[in-house]
Amino acid sequence: MSTRRRLAPEERRLLLIDAGERLFAERAYDDVLMEDVAAAAGVSRALLYRHFPNKRELFAGIYRRATEQLLGNTVLDPERPLMDQIIAALDTHFDYFEANAHSVIAANRQLAGDPTVQAIIWGELGELRHRMLDAIGLTGRRREVASSVIIGWLTFVRVLTVDWLEQRSCTREQLRDICIAALVGALEPITAQDES
Repeated sequence: MSTRRRLAPEERRLLLIDAGERLFAERAYDDVLMEDVAAAAGVSRALLYRHFPNKRELFAGIYRRATEQLLGNTVLDPERPLMDQIIAALDTHFDYFEANAHSVIAANRQLAGDPTVQAIIWGELGELRHRMLDAIGLTGRRREVASSVIIGWLTFVRVLTVDWLEQRSCTREQLRDICIAALVGALEPITAQDES
């Protein structure tokens, strides 16, 4: 008599995402095969393909969940010192990026032209921009200018971090310091001026 429990579709989907996440963290995107994911999840390939018709869709599901978790761990509070929170948020992201370097590189290199993956990335960047703007507390024209600066900075951090994952041309602490200095330098002309 079998003691296996039949999983609901959403539970099965999460099991498949868990298995795929482990494999994409360990291997480059091109080295992960759908049959490997099915085997790691203990399911048939047919069942895997029923939930995820191809590897890109599976990867998008994995990346979407990671983004949601990162955003859940990156809450900015206007009552706390902003730079302390930005440093903590960078560390949270860097922790994920290091632990999942293959996935981060795949999303930003191999899948740079994939509209679903890019929508996930830009959705996260947009939400982070909104949170940062609220935490900074600027209004009017200064908020508009800061909005452009922040999305530029977030893109800078993303590009720099992906390059760092591939090249390791500096230490993690140097990477964080460069990112913080870039933000402070870019915002200083905006935060220093009087509201007009």
